[in-house]
Amino acid sequence: MATPSQLPLQFIRADGSCFEVSITAWSVLQQFAQHNICATEAGGVLLGRHLRDRSAIIVDVITIPQPGDHRSRSRFHRSRKHHQAIINKVWSESGGTCTYLGEWHTHPEEIPTPSLVDWNDWRRHLREDHYTEPIFFIIVGTMEIRAWEGCRQGLIAPLLARLEK
Repeated sequence: MATPSQLPLQFIRADGSCFEVSITAWSVLQQFAQHNICATEAGGVLLGRHLRDRSAIIVDVITIPQPGDHRSRSRFHRSRKHHQAIINKVWSESGGTCTYLGEWHTHPEEIPTPSLVDWNDWRRHLREDHYTEPIFFIIVGTMEIRAWEGCRQGLIAPLLARLEK
């Protein structure tokens, strides 16, 4: 997988605006890529901001696996309690500007593809979570990081195109 440069990880949304993962958050995501045959899936939530001019949505913070999460080679289940405490703390400390933007997890494959479990889980998040639209879903593979976008009607957009610099 390419290492983070001095530039954030950026994806182009259907409306032409940008979904961006900050350099700091990108570096953390890459630490959990399953390069080792014994590595278990990891995951957490994406936290960040919607720019007022609507030109970008930026992930500034991610949660990492917490106590109570269930991890195996090909599964990750995020517990609510510890991740929600982090979401609440970040929200409060930011004065309400850093908000829930979605979910991330890893896959033990070079170019990650959502499983049926992923699609069903994403649809559940779209129905049940509290969020400002849209929310995003990131899967970290061993060679590539990919992103999808979802909206409240339960619709998930096709794979977002990565903006190459």
